[in-house]
Amino acid sequence: MRKSLHISSTATFVFIIVIISRTLCVCCHPHHLQIQTLNNPSTGNSFCPLRLPNHMQRMASSNKALVEYLWSSGVIGSTKVAEVMGAIDRALFVPSGTPAYVDSPMPIGYNATISAPHMHAMCLDLLEKHLQPGMHALDVGSGTGYLTACFAAMVGPKGRVVGVEHIPELAAQSIKNIEKSEVAPLLKEGVLSIHVGDGRLGYPDCAPYDAIHVGAAAPKIPQQLLDQLKPGGRLVIPVGNIAQDLKVVDKGLDGSISVRRETSVRYVPLTSREAQLQGY
Repeated sequence: MRKSLHISSTATFVFIIVIISRTLCVCCHPHHLQIQTLNNPSTGNSFCPLRLPNHMQRMASSNKALVEYLWSSGVIGSTKVAEVMGAIDRALFVPSGTPAYVDSPMPIGYNATISAPHMHAMCLDLLEKHLQPGMHALDVGSGTGYLTACFAAMVGPKGRVVGVEHIPELAAQSIKNIEKSEVAPLLKEGVLSIHVGDGRLGYPDCAPYDAIHVGAAAPKIPQQLLDQLKPGGRLVIPVGNIAQDLKVVDKGLDGSISVRRETSVRYVPLTSREAQLQGY
């Protein structure tokens, strides 16, 4: 059984003082508490990078070591997610010279970032039941293609995965990255595809989707994405401006929509290509 972290009222008071004086991020994950000082939140896709032990703050020795740590600390709660993250090497999806195996968001150019591994794990866990073999998934703001590749590994050759990225250079690079990965055959077969476009509009040509993930924060949930969500499907999206929450949106079989808050996050904004290139 994984141990939970319990915090006394005294400790909570201390945390409040520290938050005021040093601007800390406190994020309640279902399995444990995550705390990290925000040195430069503008470069991070996630507001709450997981605090790693000293040896992993430098860099894990391999993708396997990073995934094993995320599993043992309770960040990954599914054996399938652990298997997929182990198979899709994060190093293929970060810029050359970037430490790939640190649990932190990393800049990828064009005022964009790749999320921290713990955020990828959380989103994969939340979407796992909607990424079963043969299902359809949409990744909005697919960036360098990492999570899109993970989706493809989960839905397999009978599924369909679409990544939408509005920066053409990132879209082109993501295809090159995927071609080096375990899911390269799925790209060649057309199971996985990357498209340049405004992700706020989704990708209606392949709708409806069992799973939709959005990798940037929208001021509100785009109606186009709700329309493209299959009855019984799930959308995971960060929502908000300064204060942001990761929202889990489920569409009932009757078309009804339910929304719940998963945790507090900090993502770059979901905006136009022009605004992103100009620094929002």
